[in-house]
Amino acid sequence: MADLTPFLIATGAVLGLVFGSFLNVVAYRLPLGKSVSHPPSACPTCGHAIRARDNIPVLSWLILRGMCRDCATPISPRYAIVEVGTAGLFALTAWLIGEAWVLPAYWWFAAVGIVLTLTDLDHKRIPNRILIPGTIVGAVLLSVGAVLDGDPAALLRALGGGAAYFAGFLLLAIAARGGFGFGDVKLAFLLGGFLTYQSWRVLGVGVFAAFVVGGLVSVGLLIARKAGRRDAIAFGPAMVAGAWISVTWGEAIASWYLG
Repeated sequence: MADLTPFLIATGAVLGLVFGSFLNVVAYRLPLGKSVSHPPSACPTCGHAIRARDNIPVLSWLILRGMCRDCATPISPRYAIVEVGTAGLFALTAWLIGEAWVLPAYWWFAAVGIVLTLTDLDHKRIPNRILIPGTIVGAVLLSVGAVLDGDPAALLRALGGGAAYFAGFLLLAIAARGGFGFGDVKLAFLLGGFLTYQSWRVLGVGVFAAFVVGGLVSVGLLIARKAGRRDAIAFGPAMVAGAWISVTWGEAIASWYLG
């Protein structure tokens, strides 16, 4: 039987480009209480609706040289960066997971993580209207994938890992007295479930990596004087980054450390 992994990687890259464009819309509109479908995307400066030919992921931004077709207002490169980043993460996910029914669940997990990272960076909060549906759909996809892959026992492990990460972070948030938001606590359940679906060691590395990434970013911001000691710093992106570091290298890191 032919190896389908290269096909899945290519499919992931294409899906990532398409979904990346939509994730930009979700990250911008939902925290503001706006619909993601109406009105159609338009230039915030001149108000002209974005034409279909100008909505091709990455390519349209390059053709227009990062400017609105109608008024030449610069368009943030963040849109193209998110599209390319989503394509890369989807392709990486396909390479890591391979030929498994659980792959769509991890693609969903990647998409939700990207949106929550963007909203936390923009608004310093993790909206329930993204996190809760994202967690529910992720749990359903993970359950279906586990059953079809013949590994339903992994679901119990995932539930236990999500609960453990949630409880541990809740205690930490209480002890830190405002150092972490409750959005981070709820995010821990989602991350913990997907990490522990693979193994408890992957969860452990993911938690450790989150605090390493968060600490390095905080120190960097302080040194660069982009933030003060009393300023709130979004920790959700560090949690998501730590999770994907562990999904990619968690088992290898754990084996190296323990061995």
